[in-house]
Amino acid sequence: MQDSHNLSHITNLSYFHNPGSKPLNYLTIGNVFETAAEKYGQTEAIVSVYDNRRITYEELLHDADKLAAGLQCLGIGKGERIGLWAPNIIEWVTVFYAASRLGLITVTLNPTYEATELNYCLNKCGVKALVCSDVYKTLDFYGKLCTLLPELATSGDIVASNTVPTLTTIIVISQTKLRGTYNYYDVLGMVDDISIKKIRENQTNISPDDICNIQFSSGTTGFPKATCLTHFQIVNNAFECGKRFQMNSDEFKICLQVPLFHVFGLVSCVALSPQFGITMVLPSPTYNSTANLNALEQEKCSIAFGTPTMYLDLINVQRQLNKKIFVTKAVVSGALCPPSTIKSMKEIFQIKHVLIGYGATELTCCAFQALVDDNEYQKTETVGYIGDYIEAKVVDNNGKIVPFGTPGELCVRGYLTMAGYWDDPERTNEAFYNGKWYRTGDQFILQEDGYARIVGRVKDMIIRGGENIFPKEIEEVLSSHPDILEVSIIGMKSERLGEEVCACVRVKPGSNLTLDSLKVFCKGKIANYKIPSHLKVMDTFPKTTSGKTQKFLLKQQIDTN
Repeated sequence: MQDSHNLSHITNLSYFHNPGSKPLNYLTIGNVFETAAEKYGQTEAIVSVYDNRRITYEELLHDADKLAAGLQCLGIGKGERIGLWAPNIIEWVTVFYAASRLGLITVTLNPTYEATELNYCLNKCGVKALVCSDVYKTLDFYGKLCTLLPELATSGDIVASNTVPTLTTIIVISQTKLRGTYNYYDVLGMVDDISIKKIRENQTNISPDDICNIQFSSGTTGFPKATCLTHFQIVNNAFECGKRFQMNSDEFKICLQVPLFHVFGLVSCVALSPQFGITMVLPSPTYNSTANLNALEQEKCSIAFGTPTMYLDLINVQRQLNKKIFVTKAVVSGALCPPSTIKSMKEIFQIKHVLIGYGATELTCCAFQALVDDNEYQKTETVGYIGDYIEAKVVDNNGKIVPFGTPGELCVRGYLTMAGYWDDPERTNEAFYNGKWYRTGDQFILQEDGYARIVGRVKDMIIRGGENIFPKEIEEVLSSHPDILEVSIIGMKSERLGEEVCACVRVKPGSNLTLDSLKVFCKGKIANYKIPSHLKVMDTFPKTTSGKTQKFLLKQQIDTN
């Protein structure tokens, strides 16, 4: 743990700086990947469980460079945007590495997008080429493309559409040739050894400071923002995560439950694994808790990555199937994780270390992470210790730093803050305070020791009769109720009080939970004014792809019922 180089101990103000102890790595993703192929060549880079495919680091580099050379043959060059629209499959990783090796900017897209959402993202970023799957179960990628681009039915290989005027090339991962597209495997076959060699020689022309990825921030309100991340940010944030979690190639296979297109999967797995020689295990192309559990057993994975909801699902499946699990560490991020969930994970899976992380798309991935040797309080009640090379402060509504222990908005500064929102200077400026402090929008309490506790979203705070209520405090109490599987606290309009507390819950089958019994449970655990005055039993919660409950949609559902 680093000492904070600041005056916070004198002023008692919520500011902390962890300067780190070694220089950051000035490398591109392509550099990191090539080094991994040299160092861990015959180690399995990816295991795809659902279709029983395995690929080594050496093979993956070869395929990525072949694809990069093929893309270059199609006229796609450095700095241009390439969309990647597919579920968790080996080819997803190959495309990302290939784009990084060619110096392209990969626009990672949610595989569940409908044609209208895809249209917005492609046009927002001026995407020139799109690589996608053809179909997987209910996800009809090509069908949605034909809806968006009716010209495909009569096109040759080159696309020309007024709908997405920048898009010229579509490459489909398919065993068949589809109208208006190139076949992925044909593109791999376009190249020779000389063109592959040129890709490797061209790595010096790609800078670590180049933007390499655009993430569409899922967020919980508003239209998605196109967040730009550089090679340097992704490489270093991934390395810091791996270092913090004490990873090494001798013992680790990562079971990835989260989607690859999200920063959790991309940074904490795709960019992390090659830096530590770790095998990435893909249980299923789309989320499937039973497949995740089977993969944990079959591949003897020693670490799992997931959101709190994913672990709750895993716990429920394990109670039914009782698989033999080898996990020693579980990384949890993407949403608030109640202590009760951590306790259940340890009991059901006999996991030694449950490691919480906190971050955001605009912070590359993680800003706070648990340390393996943290005590029980630090692992369950905080989001961990501030990452190396990062500054954090907590401010009030006027931007003034508050004392330690006082809730306010968390602001973060350092190498990990995004390069900006693509072609959107106004929203970029709104995201930062003076001095490049990124405004997270999260209510935090920063401790003098560099650990932090999240109170909730700034905008989610409930004001009841002049009293400020933070939903997280109530959620943590209710998450320990024996009948409640999941809880989200929202404010409901009240003519007299302004807002009242509403508990939205998912309950165990057969539960007869009532508002009166809920109030009795809360009595003595939280102040009377915080006890919910409304109860809504839900089948599901509207969520982002990272597992965060979209409270604005939840409020809309409640208001319309």
